[in-house]
Amino acid sequence: MADDAFDDTQDDGPRDVHRVTAAELRQFIERYERLEAEKKDIADQQKEVMAEAKGRGYDPKIMRKLIALRKKDPQEISEEESILDLYKDALGM
Repeated sequence: MADDAFDDTQDDGPRDVHRVTAAELRQFIERYERLEAEKKDIADQQKEVMAEAKGRGYDPKIMRKLIALRKKDPQEISEEESILDLYKDALGM
């Protein structure tokens, strides 16, 4: 029978470990979908913060660069700035 893989009446030992339970699968899918919705809500809130900051005269592009820098180790920042300066000098900037 071609549908043996989905036949719950068979007991093939280790193969039972991979049996799909509809309720459990649905739970995983719904949890993931909730997280996706939360992620979208957070992204919308971040956009609102940047729009508010821009309205107050701040530059969102520069703010994003500062946020990225704050995530880095000071030594890493120093190395990147040194290389950037070296490249700028090489280009006469």
